[in-house]
Amino acid sequence: MHDLPLRVEHVFKKFRRGELYSTLRDLIPAVTAKFMRGQYKGSLEAREFWALQDVSFEVKRGEAFGIIGPNGAGKSTVLKLLSGIMKPTSGAIMVSGRLSALIEVSAGFHPDLTGRENIYLNGTILGLKRAEIKRRFDQIVAFSGLDEFIDTPVKRYSSGMFARLGFSVAAHVDPDILLVDEVLSVGDFAFRRRCLERMNAVLKGGTTVVFVSHNLQAVANLCSRSLLLQQGRVVQIGPSEEVLQGYLCTAREPRTRDFAQEAFIERVRLRGRDGTKNHFESGERGYIDVEVSGTAACDRLAVVVVINTKEFEVFATSTERLGANRFSLRPGEKVICTFALDLHLVSGIYYISAWVHRYDIDKDYDGWEYAETFFVTARRDVTGVANLYPEASVRVLNGACDAANGA
Repeated sequence: MHDLPLRVEHVFKKFRRGELYSTLRDLIPAVTAKFMRGQYKGSLEAREFWALQDVSFEVKRGEAFGIIGPNGAGKSTVLKLLSGIMKPTSGAIMVSGRLSALIEVSAGFHPDLTGRENIYLNGTILGLKRAEIKRRFDQIVAFSGLDEFIDTPVKRYSSGMFARLGFSVAAHVDPDILLVDEVLSVGDFAFRRRCLERMNAVLKGGTTVVFVSHNLQAVANLCSRSLLLQQGRVVQIGPSEEVLQGYLCTAREPRTRDFAQEAFIERVRLRGRDGTKNHFESGERGYIDVEVSGTAACDRLAVVVVINTKEFEVFATSTERLGANRFSLRPGEKVICTFALDLHLVSGIYYISAWVHRYDIDKDYDGWEYAETFFVTARRDVTGVANLYPEASVRVLNGACDAANGA
């Protein structure tokens, strides 16, 4: 097999917003004029826009390659071009080997057919022969967990059930290249974990995986290299940790200053022992620096920091609660408050917010929500929020047999 099963060279793709012509009377002269003057592929007409501009990358055999970026960056467009659903406006895409793709919920399924019938339909679309599908049928159904509903028309399936069945088929065709979009976000936690385990298994077998996701933790765990897209252009490509850190920095909302405030948070910085950092191992020590400047006289101040997920607060403390001295500010003065934390957290994405507060009068002088973003990787398979570093053992008692297994 070719060592570079996927190559994308200087790809451009443009789309049109809405319809330009509502009647045949408008369409005929427009098409005639375009034919007479010709059309340069690199130009844009009215209401056209570039979805991708000069995108180039290559993926090695057996490599997991992540594609990240904000909504509208062009991530799914790249996958559709790789899968052959669309053609680039210009540039070249080289695909070598059998390709399997899961890029949209219900793609390749007929709503009136049952799950069983759709496995055969979708498997055929992905290049399997009927005998091959039959041989793998039980594995596909078992992986999806849809045994009870396999003879139900899929139009009655939820989006999560669609995703489970679609991924199960795509991952069991033994592809040389597997394309997976954000569609996996609709599955439950247990199924998403099985999907990642399956992708790791096919990687060990030499399959190339291209993974598009907003779940930065999943990208960090699975992909050795990643590509950051923004407004259809390549911003960064390289080791996933570096690309993810770059994305977290660019995704941060700009800070605007209100000069009427007596105290203002100039900067919130998260770092490790050796400098700025956004990716930590569970239990690793991190440092939060909060820089506060004064625009008027204010006294008895404290800095509050909060760590939270998108769903709930994880941790909060302040300089005053920790026994540090309260501080005062005068116009032009600055202080830096540093919090040292051992991040005993499970794998996930976390956000840091900060406030300047005076406790005796319960007054917030300034606050900055989601000032920093970071993610944590835990070596053990634990869920929740706190990592308690568990150990488990199993003792099998059978007469004189006493076997112990430490986890």
